[in-house]
Amino acid sequence: MPRFTDPVLHAMATRRSLAKVGPGSPSDDELRDLLAAVTPVADHKALRPWRLLTLRGEDRGRLGAALDAAAGTEREPGEVNTKPFRADLLIAVIASPRPHPGVPEWEQHATAAGAGHLLELALWRAGWGVMWRTGMAVNAAEVRELHGLADHELLMGWLYVGSIDSELRARLGATPRPVLDPTPFLGALPR
Repeated sequence: MPRFTDPVLHAMATRRSLAKVGPGSPSDDELRDLLAAVTPVADHKALRPWRLLTLRGEDRGRLGAALDAAAGTEREPGEVNTKPFRADLLIAVIASPRPHPGVPEWEQHATAAGAGHLLELALWRAGWGVMWRTGMAVNAAEVRELHGLADHELLMGWLYVGSIDSELRARLGATPRPVLDPTPFLGALPR
């Protein structure tokens, strides 16, 4: 792996999606501080076509119930969908396009995805484990209603955020991810 002396490039190169995170999560004040690094996301006409929702505590249980309803899953009394409880904090990433004659909706969705990814990088750099999760029911009616989405909005998934176990952190540092060959990703116009 190339050695990056710049801490931002190093954080980008070493970022990992962690399917399993530990307890704890950044406070809303910490999230607001990190969002200062997200707001410069590439955004044609500065429309800010995205928003975020935090799900903590019982909100995660409400999400589990909405996911079950969307999938037609029935559970025994007292049994809950545990998937949303894999992290203490879930952050819903929502594309919220604004009508504009010069900025198509797909471009605004790309901006929202960029904001979500920048937040993921900022959380990683701040020492948090993150996994961006979606699924087939992400925009099911029950899930959309729970999140209060308007008809024009698109739920792009949730960032599952939590602590990183010190042993896992040490293993991640000792076994860097192989760097992909950039050649196939960079080209020129065909002649």
